Amino acid sequence: MGSVSFLGAAGTVTGSRFLVETGERKLLVDCGLFQGLKALRLRNREPFPVTPARIDAVVLTHAHIDHSGYLPVLVRDGFTGPIWSTEATEALCAVLLPDCGKIQEEEAAAANRKGYSRHRPALPLFTMEEADRSLHSFSPWDFHRPFAPIPDTEAEFRMAGHIPGAAMLHLHMEGASLLFSGDVGRAVDPLLPAPEDPPAADIVVMESTYGARRHSREDPAEVLGEIIRRTVGRGGSVVVPAFAVGRTQQLLYHLDRLRQTEAIPPVPIFLDSPMAEKATRILFDRPEAHGLSRAEAKRVASVAEVVGSVDDSKRVTRMRGSRVIVSASGMAAGGRVLHHLKSLLPDHRNTVLLCGFQAQGTRGADLRDGVESVKIHGRHVPVRAEVESIDSLSAHADADELLAWLGRMPAAPREVILTHGEPAAAEALRARIEGTLGWPCRAARHMERIDIGMLLGTV
Repeated sequence: MGSVSFLGAAGTVTGSRFLVETGERKLLVDCGLFQGLKALRLRNREPFPVTPARIDAVVLTHAHIDHSGYLPVLVRDGFTGPIWSTEATEALCAVLLPDCGKIQEEEAAAANRKGYSRHRPALPLFTMEEADRSLHSFSPWDFHRPFAPIPDTEAEFRMAGHIPGAAMLHLHMEGASLLFSGDVGRAVDPLLPAPEDPPAADIVVMESTYGARRHSREDPAEVLGEIIRRTVGRGGSVVVPAFAVGRTQQLLYHLDRLRQTEAIPPVPIFLDSPMAEKATRILFDRPEAHGLSRAEAKRVASVAEVVGSVDDSKRVTRMRGSRVIVSASGMAAGGRVLHHLKSLLPDHRNTVLLCGFQAQGTRGADLRDGVESVKIHGRHVPVRAEVESIDSLSAHADADELLAWLGRMPAAPREVILTHGEPAAAEALRARIEGTLGWPCRAARHMERIDIGMLLGTV
């Protein structure tokens, strides 16, 4: 009947990699990068647990780097099969993967030039060229249209919300059905549709990122407006590390609301992320992917001045006077936002606004936890700026929403297996699922292999 192995996103949020095996066939569900703590990031440099050439196909739930970012390495190291995804996921990966490769090349070059890496020489995990090469393997597919990623299976994408193109994967194989939730979106989102109800399945592999938390029900525009007004009032600037896909577009939507109602001062707003600018065009060029009129989408997309070149980014950093800067990456792990943080963090008048999940070991998590300094480009930068967070902007369902989503299954599964969560979050959600729904539930362990037949009691 086959097996499922948890090669990532078990005991941690990132590194989504689930290996489904049936007979001699191997299907990889997601192929993401580990992020956060150094011990996790080092896993990206280890040989893949399965020889890439022996993997028959990959299916992606969505485009975020912790779900897709290892694909260039997998292809470089011998994978030759198709990469199944939704059309929007393919379009976003065509932006995200080459940009990720470019950033890694630039950071490796800077580390070699300035000598702040322990490696001689520092090498990128993959290059922009290797990312481009991996894009040739994509096989985009429609929602609700069955396909066979490997022989003797049938799969279907269902809408998960979260970001454009995000899907849950419903997989049938040898008399068993599995549901991979991917990342479940919010029940109410100003731009994206709500996640579809889950179909019946024997085994549910479910995310638990916010399994221990409830998002604030406050209006994010009101909170954002108050932070901008307060910061500008003392002569400071606001810098927002933002995920290029999903979070940036939400921020632009709320900034437009604030501009339209004159709820914030007329300070310049900059979008300093070529990747986020391209992702914004991908979203707003697809009327089916958002609930805005054509005129509204055009206005939201233009509320911020796009920063094109590196020289223009440096100009924004050196500007005098207050401004709002939205820049990737969302956990301040890399990208142009680091230059803005290096410049703005030492000044108490400024504000750093965090607006999404911050994995342990990232600069974003350090800032959230109140550290006195953060290390950027080899040197420690003092943190004197105000640090704020907006939880209500999250693109992930919270604990209540996850439980409600799961509870809409038409029949009880044989087991729910939790992934994509820190241990405390997974344990909290496990207890609620067993206590409220009465369904068997547990958290996956890293590198654990589950025999589906034994779990279902058919062998």
